[in-house]
Parts: sequence; C-alpha cells; structure tokens
Amino acid sequence: MQTEVFQGILIPFLGTTLGSACVLFMKNRLNQMVQRALTGFAAGVMVAASVWSLLIPAMEQSEPMGKLSFLPAAAGFWLGVLFLLMLDRAVPHLHMNSSKAEGPKSSLQKQVLLVLAVTLHNLPEGMAVGVVYAGWLSGDAGITATGALALSLGIAIQNFPEGAIISMPLRAEGVSKGKAFLYGTLSGAVEPVGAALTILAAGFVVPLLPYLLSFAAGAMVYVVVEELIPEMSEGKHSNVGTVLFAAGFTVMMALDVALG
Repeated sequence: MQTEVFQGILIPFLGTTLGSACVLFMKNRLNQMVQRALTGFAAGVMVAASVWSLLIPAMEQSEPMGKLSFLPAAAGFWLGVLFLLMLDRAVPHLHMNSSKAEGPKSSLQKQVLLVLAVTLHNLPEGMAVGVVYAGWLSGDAGITATGALALSLGIAIQNFPEGAIISMPLRAEGVSKGKAFLYGTLSGAVEPVGAALTILAAGFVVPLLPYLLSFAAGAMVYVVVEELIPEMSEGKHSNVGTVLFAAGFTVMMALDVALG
C-alpha cells in the first residue's frame, strides 16, 4: 500500500519532468498555436478532475446531510478560490506571454517569476492528489486506489504540456537547456511535497475530506479561469485551445469513470 501511494504522488511530478525534458530535444520555441493547444488541453483536464475526482466525491461524502449535501462542497470550493486569490496577490509571479509581473513588487529574475507562476497553480494539484490518497488510506472514505490513480494520471497528462510550456520559452529567452529543464522540473516539485504533507496529516484530513476535496477543486478552477483560459484564447485561431480543452476534459472524464 505504501508503495502504491509513493508511486501515485510521484506520477504527476514525472509528467512535469518529461514535459520539461522536451527542451533538450526540440527547437527553442514552441509554436504559438501548439502552446495554445497544450494550454487548452491542460485546462480541460483540470476542470474534469475538479468535477469527477473532487467535487462529486465531496458531495457523496456528505450524503447523510440529504438535500444539503452540497454545502460542504460549496464551502470548500470557495475557500479554495479565495486561497489561490490570496496567494496570487501575495507571491510575485509572471504569467507566460505577459510583460508585467503580478503580486508585490520584486527584483527577482524573469525566469524565477515564470517558475513561481507555474508553481502557484501546481500547489492545488499536489493537494488534490494528497487528499484523495489520504481518503483511500483511511479505508472508510469511499475512495478507491484506482480512483486515486486516475487523478494522478490525469494530472500527469496535463503536467506534460505544462513542463514544456515553462522550459521551452525559458530556452528561447537565452537560458541554457540544462537550466531551462531544471526550472521546468522544479516548478512541479511542489506537487509531491504538498501531497506527502497532506497524507502525513491524514488524521486531520479525513474528517474534513468533503471540504478539502472541494477546496482543491476550487483552487484548480481558479487557476484555469484566471490563467489558462486567457492564455489559450489570445491571438488568432483561439478555437484550437477550445477544441483541445474539450479533448482534455473528455480524457480526464474517461479516465476517472473507467478507473474510479
């Protein structure tokens, strides 16, 4: 069981690492249409994971509340949104294709600000994986090992393009291939750390499982709407991002239903 959990929380990080490794073998710059497509796909996966892997299980956990079973999910969802909003304002970061950093003023280098932006939205993904595995380990939370694995695989799939989207533009900015790969990989390191800390706190996590599942969902949806959708929609042929959003949503939905 411990091996399954260890492997499960590392799968999303592996996705980021493999995506970042694209900088070692491909051209320096991603085609804009390809970047929009990858961003759209990642956004679709995150939204589907938020619904099928997090919000629906949160409401199922609250079924004894009857018609009010949506309340813990709604409360947790809004806490997740507000938490990411707070981090967005408290941590200096720079979104891809943006010339102006967000958050407090900082003298940090551009590549560090870019990595911080990706790290911010990787945090709720790590928490989501940790909460689901903590629920499975508890044995009475109605979450299966295959359901937890489905979430890990889904996040790993969307982390692959994210790794490429962070490492390759850094290379185009003049950063060496090795450093670009390292920065891309480090942006995903917060996920297994966040997942492991959540699992270690399982005694506190399980009683609050409906709130924490929906908290992760709210944080992920915030990232999608605030960052990924604008990135996939800018410029000409924005429908490419929309179509790939639908593809990512379908892939994650199928994964969760087939394995969960």
